[in-house]
Amino acid sequence: MKPLSQAVASVPPSGIRRFFDVAAQLEDCISLGVGEPDFVTPWHIREAAIWAIEKGFTTYTSNYGLFTLRQRIAAYLKARYGADYSPENEILVTVGVSEGLDIAMRALLNPGDEVIFFEPSYVSYAPCVLFAGGKPVAVPTDYRLGFQPDIDRLREAITPRTKAILLCYPNNPTGAVAPRATLEEIVRIAVENDLYLISDEIYDRLIYDAEHTCVASLPGAAERTILLGGFSKSYAMTGWRIGYACAPAPIIEMMMKVHQYTMLCAPIAAQKAAEEALEHGEPEVERMRREYDRRRRLIVKRLNEIGLECVPPQGAFYVFPSIRCTGLHSEAFTEQLLWEERVAVVPGNVFGNSGEGHVRLSYATSLPKIEEALHRIERFVNKKAK
Repeated sequence: MKPLSQAVASVPPSGIRRFFDVAAQLEDCISLGVGEPDFVTPWHIREAAIWAIEKGFTTYTSNYGLFTLRQRIAAYLKARYGADYSPENEILVTVGVSEGLDIAMRALLNPGDEVIFFEPSYVSYAPCVLFAGGKPVAVPTDYRLGFQPDIDRLREAITPRTKAILLCYPNNPTGAVAPRATLEEIVRIAVENDLYLISDEIYDRLIYDAEHTCVASLPGAAERTILLGGFSKSYAMTGWRIGYACAPAPIIEMMMKVHQYTMLCAPIAAQKAAEEALEHGEPEVERMRREYDRRRRLIVKRLNEIGLECVPPQGAFYVFPSIRCTGLHSEAFTEQLLWEERVAVVPGNVFGNSGEGHVRLSYATSLPKIEEALHRIERFVNKKAK
């Protein structure tokens, strides 16, 4: 047999899924691994999808997505962030942000083009760049500086092959939120070097003690930015696989071509549910955000008491504590914690080399489970310290 794709073969399976699969098979295991809300999609959103099916909305939609949904997305971004997009040709409804990221890379990149992103980073970023023929360039951040973007390192990473800067704030896995001034500086660098910006803002509504800045709303950014957003996290709609991409019309047209030949369109019932989410979902978003905030405060306090130094995250639903005091590497800590105490967390090194010495814990699970998991983690850390 002839060899399979070298690009795909060069990328390991997702480290997040591996631990999730193992944890799912262990009795009495508490998983703080996967970034999925423990809330069920609010009833009125589910009901909207049921209504759509009952009324016969079972067909394809426009490749761009339902126009009515695009209108609501445009209105939401305008009202919330002042970001101005035409529902006619500057918004594309995607199968989650995951697909949006993939087709953004395939629309932008030629072989060898470089994409810079800050690390630790979501596990899909580098593979998506590689699958599109590009070269991922990771710029490390430091937990002692709150995992904030290092502007000097960013400038040093730019080469004649650099095509784009990929941003993710609030950040997965660290929970960092980049200040407006920092993002403005990054936009200036993008303008100076004629680079595209791809801004993954899937966690824009899950933010605490800070303010979210929509990159596309910053001066000079809109014409070179692909804004990626979705419904999975804020509205507890992970399984619906519904997201969107916003960008100038020529970019969206290119992305739509890839979308057209691969996905064709997002599921119509999910699009109807997304319309309902934007129309009437705000109270539920705020209810879930407050609950995440309560859990966040507890988990940060307890981790620091246990001795796992933890920078308070300002967004998303993850904490990324240092485990260096145990003397274990990320993989060893995670493996031993899983088998000895039945708690699943994600090793920091799956988010890039600069994540080594950390683990990611998701607090998108119930408070009693978090409290029990922290009790087990404390027992584990005390045992390793002896």
